[in-house]
Amino acid sequence: MKTMTVGEVKTHFSEVLKEVEAGERIAITFGKKKEIKAFLIPKEEELQPRTLGILRGKGKVVFKDNYQMTEEEFLEV
Repeated sequence: MKTMTVGEVKTHFSEVLKEVEAGERIAITFGKKKEIKAFLIPKEEELQPRTLGILRGKGKVVFKDNYQMTEEEFLEV
């Protein structure tokens, strides 16, 4: 995997897109520590969305009629 700074990506954007189109994965770094902030991946490797509600029907929540919670408890103040 190739790593590039934001400035390098901005300067060579067209070339970067051609590399990604050819199958290259590119990590984009930012800041003095050059931490990876994003990835450019080919469309063929597009991440599949996670299924929402995967635990639906596997648990149950019951609140008693006298259930009370203060605002501080809710906000963990």
